[in-house]
Amino acid sequence: MGIKKVCLSALIKKNRVKKLNNKDGTSIAIIPCYNEEATVGSIVLKVKRHVNKVLVIDDGSSDDTAKIAKSAGAVVISHDKNYGKSYAIKTGFRYALDKNYDFVITIDGDGQHNADEIPIVLGDLKNNGHDITLGFRTGNNTEMPGWRKIGKRLLDYATSFGNGGFVTDSQCGFRAFNKKAVNGLATRLNGDAFCVESEQLIRAHDLGLKLNQVDVTCKYNNLKNTSKKNSVTHGFSVLRYIIGLVAEKHPLLLIGVPGLILFLIGLSFGIMTLQHFNSEHAIIIPYALIGSIFIIIGVFTLLMGLVLTALPNIIRRVNAESD
Repeated sequence: MGIKKVCLSALIKKNRVKKLNNKDGTSIAIIPCYNEEATVGSIVLKVKRHVNKVLVIDDGSSDDTAKIAKSAGAVVISHDKNYGKSYAIKTGFRYALDKNYDFVITIDGDGQHNADEIPIVLGDLKNNGHDITLGFRTGNNTEMPGWRKIGKRLLDYATSFGNGGFVTDSQCGFRAFNKKAVNGLATRLNGDAFCVESEQLIRAHDLGLKLNQVDVTCKYNNLKNTSKKNSVTHGFSVLRYIIGLVAEKHPLLLIGVPGLILFLIGLSFGIMTLQHFNSEHAIIIPYALIGSIFIIIGVFTLLMGLVLTALPNIIRRVNAESD
């Protein structure tokens, strides 16, 4: 612990922060952390150069994350247990709204992002009239392993089904938001753990928020714990949540259409069964069973998609009549 204190003290002296000009609006950086004592101190010091306030959300860490973040000059909010990144981001958003900050930056606490690129991300938000600027990890200085790129791209395209077809780096946590975006998203983020980045994009589309993206770099080599969860498990959990969100918004597309396909497959097996019976006077039992099962599941699924599509309109009509 003595070594950490000496190193942190040296970094503080080296990174004295000049007072920022607030004429363009005040900014706060939110850093969600879970057991990031090895990196959080240096990240806070670097981030402080570019924003008015640094807020670290200590999400139930069992190490010295909170203590080191405070020593580096961050405001720290500690959760009593590990609720997950989505909950941590919501805590940060509520704090930013309560303190009336004009702009919010989110950046991970594991050292993956380059804090000196904050002026690029924040400047794009301030100067181009949209509500959210997304970091897009690209270029020669992006050290993402090939297998991560494949998984990330799959999640990018899955997320685009729910955000109006806008394909970006859906899993990058390096982002900037204006007050309008923070206010809209703070009460609408309901996901758990690491689905928050995709959910932000889908909810932003629902709210009619304007998005843009800028190129940023990222670091993976020589970093420990860039993910607190198995990457495969993480990817499937995010994908499952995305599918759930899209199905919630477009039940006929995600539920009804597959149901129709299953019904048509079952119908084709039924027709083949009848044709064989007419010519051979014998029933192909496997075909008959497969056809029956597919028809039953298909009809049930198709009806479910139709009901879920009609239900919101019925509820709105009933609420309007009751008012």
